[in-house]
Amino acid sequence: MATDYDAPRRNETDELGEDSLEELKARRAEAQSSSVDVDETDFNENLELPGADLSGEELTVRVLPKQEDEFTCSRCFLVQHRSRLTSTKGNQHFCRDCA
Repeated sequence: MATDYDAPRRNETDELGEDSLEELKARRAEAQSSSVDVDETDFNENLELPGADLSGEELTVRVLPKQEDEFTCSRCFLVQHRSRLTSTKGNQHFCRDCA
């Protein structure tokens, strides 16, 4: 079978334009019926890891106040070391990541 490589190619969008209204309605009904709405929280509630009972555990973290050589970035609000300070505008300080 000979192939004419100079002929214009057809793609799906060309074929959709020639379909009848009934075929388009049937495709739409098939596409809608095959999808199922699933709530992701249902999976998370039913998921239990073995040995993961952390109900009796307490989280203990030692929180230190801001030190003299640290600053709080005015854009990301993270406490950074002075060496990461790049610019100061008035009373606002910016870290390297936010500048």
